[in-house]
Amino acid sequence: MEYEIDATNKILGRLASEVAVKLRGKDKAQFNPAHASGNRVVVFNTDRVRVTGRKETQKLYRRHSGYLGNLREESFRKLMARDSRRVIAEAVSGMLPKNRLRKRMMKNLILYKGGHG
Repeated sequence: MEYEIDATNKILGRLASEVAVKLRGKDKAQFNPAHASGNRVVVFNTDRVRVTGRKETQKLYRRHSGYLGNLREESFRKLMARDSRRVIAEAVSGMLPKNRLRKRMMKNLILYKGGHG
């Protein structure tokens, strides 16, 4: 099943929670935690998602290449300007189970910066 979600003016965490439930298949009667649901979720207008409070400047995203001294930090605002799809992908990934199924479920998440792609 395929779901389409417009991220315009939605709060990041609430949007990620909705997407994670649909990817996982918890909204179906035949939900089985040991199987990927096969649901595809398309999120468009990722550049229009919002956060509350001061998270826009205080929330940090970190990445590390594995080399010494190569921990990079980026604020929410800067990452949104560079690639807004990564913000939503990281939020959804954090709400999925930390096991082998997460990678399979994340492949069914399609993100578009603007309108429909």
